[in-house]
Amino acid sequence: MARTGRPREFDRDKAIDAATALFWAQGYEPTSLTQLKSCMGNISPASFYAAFGSKETLFREVVQHYLATYGQVMAPLWDENLAPRDAIEQTLRGSARMQAARTHPFGCLVVSGASNCSPENEPVQVLLAEERQRTRAGIKACVERAIAHGVLQDCAATEALPGILATFFHGMTCEARDGMTSTHLDAAITSLLTLWDANAVTPEAGKQSDR
Repeated sequence: MARTGRPREFDRDKAIDAATALFWAQGYEPTSLTQLKSCMGNISPASFYAAFGSKETLFREVVQHYLATYGQVMAPLWDENLAPRDAIEQTLRGSARMQAARTHPFGCLVVSGASNCSPENEPVQVLLAEERQRTRAGIKACVERAIAHGVLQDCAATEALPGILATFFHGMTCEARDGMTSTHLDAAITSLLTLWDANAVTPEAGKQSDR
């Protein structure tokens, strides 16, 4: 009689969810394989390596899972149907709510997941650094689009604006992990956006420039 296949010992989707939460809470390097196997359903070493290959491969899958779920708060940055300021505001406020939510670890996995790795884990740091650079590029694109459309001045202040916005965005992780609520983050965002508004092209300014 033919032998039937052995049933899988764990639910892969649930295992990825569990690994995401653990990496998010602790970071890549402090998270051990023992902790991972335990939180993913007490899977055996053989099952772990058969399903994921290695800790780094698992982490890369976790990052993609995070970007496709929690990370979707960043989507407005690339939505050209939104006005540039609206895209920035929606991204910041949505990310603030997500990072301060109490239904999962605080902060942003892409910011804190591999912030201080040893040299042998540099590829993991590079992976997240590339994602953070993508965020910077999205913010810069919004500012440049606003300037090109004539709704934001082209000046020294707006040249610095992408860096200011990106620094604030990445800094929210530290604040959220230290207990700052979404209400307080939201108030800080309102204040931050006054930098944009102070350099907006007003209708009066537009009329003067046409003379």
